[in-house]
Amino acid sequence: MAATAADRIKANAERLRKAPTQQTVTSEAPEQSPQETPPQSTLRPPAAPVVRQKTVRRTVDLSPTAHRGLDNWQRDTADRLGLARVTGQEVLTALVDRLLADSDLAEQIVHVIAAQRP
Repeated sequence: MAATAADRIKANAERLRKAPTQQTVTSEAPEQSPQETPPQSTLRPPAAPVVRQKTVRRTVDLSPTAHRGLDNWQRDTADRLGLARVTGQEVLTALVDRLLADSDLAEQIVHVIAAQRP
């Protein structure tokens, strides 16, 4: 069974969670005389988790009718707001923010997606 991207991400996160946070590095000397002090172990500080700060690009394929309708809506909205234009980026960002914040809207979208699937 092929692992999905989500499965691979979860597995990688789990692997990183279980990884030791400190590593001991020692230098080995072939032989030491009694007067020499043993080499010191050096502890490396744990690596800080990498947090994505750059935005992530998503693309969407629209039918010509939906694309034209979105363009018209953006122009009408720009007129209503007194702006030169409203970008598709602004529209999609607002929609995603609203979707993630509004559980009723999210449930409506779930039903729409389920109805579209065979």
